[in-house]
Amino acid sequence: MRCGSKCFYVELELNEEKMIKSITARTPAEARKTIRLEYGAEATILFIQEERKDKGI
Repeated sequence: MRCGSKCFYVELELNEEKMIKSITARTPAEARKTIRLEYGAEATILFIQEERKDKGI
C-alpha cells in the first residue's frame, strides 16, 4: 500500500454481468486505470465510490 492510498468500490459490467470490486488506489482515476488494465477496454465502469469509515463517538 502506498502513502495516501484509499479503498474504492468500483461497479463494472463485463459480458452482461455486473461486478463490484474493491480497489486500493490514490484517486478515482487511478482506480479506473487499474480496472482497465485488469479487464481491458470492454469493461464498462458504472460508478466508483470511496469507502467511508465510520468515525465512532
